[in-house]
Amino acid sequence: MVRVVALFIVALFAAGAVHAQSLEGRLKKIAETKTIAVGYRADAVPFSFTGDKNQPDGYSVDLCKRVINSIERQLNIQGLKVSWVPVTVQSRFDAVAKGDVDMECGSSTVTLARLKQVDFSSVIFVESTGLLVKTASGVRSISGLSGMNIAVIKGTTNERAIDAQLKRRQMSATVLPFASREEALAALEEGKADAFASDKVLLLGSSLKAKNPRALVLLPDQLSFEPYGIVLPRGDAALRLAVNTGLAQVFRGGEIAEVFRYWFGDLGPPSAILEAVYAIGAIPE
Repeated sequence: MVRVVALFIVALFAAGAVHAQSLEGRLKKIAETKTIAVGYRADAVPFSFTGDKNQPDGYSVDLCKRVINSIERQLNIQGLKVSWVPVTVQSRFDAVAKGDVDMECGSSTVTLARLKQVDFSSVIFVESTGLLVKTASGVRSISGLSGMNIAVIKGTTNERAIDAQLKRRQMSATVLPFASREEALAALEEGKADAFASDKVLLLGSSLKAKNPRALVLLPDQLSFEPYGIVLPRGDAALRLAVNTGLAQVFRGGEIAEVFRYWFGDLGPPSAILEAVYAIGAIPE
């Protein structure tokens, strides 16, 4: 009996050793250092931003925290240290690709062009490009912006979406690229731009920081399809599997409903397409 127990214990350790040896890429580094570096945006309210206690907060950050807890369990590590690293619209993908962070939790849209540089998790949210204008302008749709200036954040999918919409509609308008969300919002408030184009929920978050939020209105136009994902290193199948495993656990249980209600409860229930995203992401074991 003692010999059987001894063999069982040896088998357990051997299995653990095989598991450890099977780790590769960033996941191996995470297991060895017991540290994971996570990029976050400071300006992407309500998805990823710096909260009241000067700590990362938001819908995407909440999901990433749950994913990290899952990775702890998957690697059988207690107290995995999380190093939160601020990134910008311009630096987020390079930060992941170069290894400065292991993942980025923000409001990054999955595109084929970006997949040439980085990888993405299962989709975590679905958005659309929208337009924020001054209420007093009288503009009620994109068609009313002919001959006017539209502010965008340089290098975003929103910039490409607006260019495509103007060409499709054969509209003449000037697209003004800005380096940051704050600069684009300021241009709208100061009259240098007649509209600010970005993801619709992000525009609602930006309007809350305006000098006079009531002076701004979000137009009903939906000008693009923006599926968000957690940004991951390209070709790292092990880390992607670990992250998607964590997301599937969140999507299968009641956690995703709790996270959604906390951040978007005032906007009503999830859309049909977002419900479908959660269902598809609930990959079975």
